[in-house]
Amino acid sequence: MENKVLTPGLSDAMVRVTELAAIAASREVGRGDEKKADAAAVDAMRSAFNAVDFKGRVVIGEGERDEAPMLYIGEEVGTGTGPEIDIALDPLEGTTLTAKAMANALAVLAIAPRGGLLYAPDTYMDKIAIGPGYPEGLVSLDEAPSDNIKALAKAAGRKVEDMTVCVLDRPRHQDIIDSLRSAGARISLISDGDVAGVIATTDAATGIDMYVGQGGAPEGVLAAAALKCVGGQMYGRLVFRNDDEKKRAARTGITDFGKTYSLHELASGDTVFCATGVTNGTMLSGVAHKDGRVHTHTLVMTSMDGMVRYVRSARKV
Repeated sequence: MENKVLTPGLSDAMVRVTELAAIAASREVGRGDEKKADAAAVDAMRSAFNAVDFKGRVVIGEGERDEAPMLYIGEEVGTGTGPEIDIALDPLEGTTLTAKAMANALAVLAIAPRGGLLYAPDTYMDKIAIGPGYPEGLVSLDEAPSDNIKALAKAAGRKVEDMTVCVLDRPRHQDIIDSLRSAGARISLISDGDVAGVIATTDAATGIDMYVGQGGAPEGVLAAAALKCVGGQMYGRLVFRNDDEKKRAARTGITDFGKTYSLHELASGDTVFCATGVTNGTMLSGVAHKDGRVHTHTLVMTSMDGMVRYVRSARKV
């Protein structure tokens, strides 16, 4: 039985964490310095975590300890009192988007009781995701993208030509793009930010019906935590480019390198997911500085009750 220790107070605290990270990053929007933007978000997120009464452990973070100065995998945050919580985070999902003032940059995190999130290595992951309301197992990483979108269209009672798939715009995805277009589907290409791409499948207003492609494994866990809150589906399979990446995975406890993970294996515990817009995007407005106040727009979802809410906040500069 899952250990349900996530409280409304804790989810509200996480909203504040992503808000402060987004505000810090927003000061670097359009300035062309990815590292400075990321560092600002990291510093703000870490400080905000350390004001929360919990025993937080980063399981998806900014790299391994020797490779990242802050919020590394295994780092402990919080006051040290309260529930034991695992954290998946990306203080600035879309560093390039921020530096270039492009859409869909986010400050993102997910939390679960200890052991509730896959301890994923910093490698690539093949992913496919759809929103809620479909039979389990409708799509698969083992099927061609064209077959997956045909199956989804049939289940939705729509024509394939009316379906839209989000794909990260990378040369490695050309076969996926060709397969989807051969079926007649529309494709929404994004330059960065595949967490936002996956989350878009949860809201019909975005027009995104499916996400497919290869991206970071840590971002896959973050996205799975969001989908779990609304009953969507996601499958992920780790991709290893060399033996060093397999050794990295082994250090996280992974032994089956070819395993396909379901949504509930990527995020097995109750989850809270929070994302605050840094720049304007598909689902969230970016940080705005006006009238002597700073305005934020946050999506928060909880799996315990399937709650989805949008929070608009304004605070003095």
